[in-house]
Amino acid sequence: MSGTTETKSGKTITVEQVGSPIRRPHEQRETLIGLGLNKRHRVRTLEDTSSVRGMIAKVNHLVRIVAES
Repeated sequence: MSGTTETKSGKTITVEQVGSPIRRPHEQRETLIGLGLNKRHRVRTLEDTSSVRGMIAKVNHLVRIVAES
């Protein structure tokens, strides 16, 4: 492996958690954990799929999209 974050389609999306899951519904906390985020200001680069986009839409008030490629 070359260690790159490219997927087969080459599409990735980078998200940062900007809000806290404290006093939020349990489903929103679980969605953040599913995205690999659990503390504020953590950044993850994920494969750009419809399921990931749906998870981001579910917690869009807690995350921001940093970059799309």
